[in-house]
Amino acid sequence: MSAESPGLRDRIRYWRLRFRGWRGGRPFWAGLLTILGGAPIAYLPYANLKVGQLTIRMATTAGAGSLIIGVLLVTLGLTMWFHPIVRVFAGVATILLALVSIPVSNLGGFLVGFLFALTGGALSIAWAPAGAGGRPAVRTGDQPDTAPTDAGDSYEAGRVVEVNGGRHRAG
Repeated sequence: MSAESPGLRDRIRYWRLRFRGWRGGRPFWAGLLTILGGAPIAYLPYANLKVGQLTIRMATTAGAGSLIIGVLLVTLGLTMWFHPIVRVFAGVATILLALVSIPVSNLGGFLVGFLFALTGGALSIAWAPAGAGGRPAVRTGDQPDTAPTDAGDSYEAGRVVEVNGGRHRAG
């Protein structure tokens, strides 16, 4: 055991590797783009633009709607990060909110927020969790077919399980 404490470089390396592992298990870039898309959509209707001595107020009658859309987009971005199991729902909701932001919120935050949110939603839908080998868990044609054998069975993670005709056991 060394008397030296780990240096700053070792600590930074440790946290960088931990962050890389955390980032790899979720649609990180989709969540980041969705959060970055929600920020201008929520902020711009309440902003004042100064051009010399002239102040241009961009407030519209739909300021509250823009704020709600922006906050929902930020919430969906955080949901993609911390609950990646609902990534498809969050992606579809993000795309719908981005489309709604065009007429409601100054062309979707002057198209910047709209494009970020639209890209983030598409990335969220397209993201797939990695399989055991580090690759996306996608079934290819060269794998053996383990399809259900009859109507009462279902394919689940490489094994056949009985599902009782789609009903639960209590009824």
